[in-house]
Amino acid sequence: MVSKQGGQQRKTRYKYKRHYRDQGKMSVSQFFQQLQAGDKVALKINSSMQYGRFFPRFYGLVGTITGHKQGFCYEVAIHDQNKPKTLYVHPIHLKKL
Repeated sequence: MVSKQGGQQRKTRYKYKRHYRDQGKMSVSQFFQQLQAGDKVALKINSSMQYGRFFPRFYGLVGTITGHKQGFCYEVAIHDQNKPKTLYVHPIHLKKL
């Protein structure tokens, strides 16, 4: 049996690519954005920061903030197919809808 090649960022070359106007410094307002329980958010990874990321399969999904926090990260409830799951995501990887 062969062990799996690569890590968590495997096959994400185009998925994590940012628009040329968004490259460079990360937005401070997005880094410190405050979210309330019940807010709908889109999961979108900011590739300039590795902390607080989620698994790449959940990229582009819409979730709901549950209100719990763990450090800077918010708890986000999503549905993977029909199975409910919770993720802890840093606010820089969340876009409020």
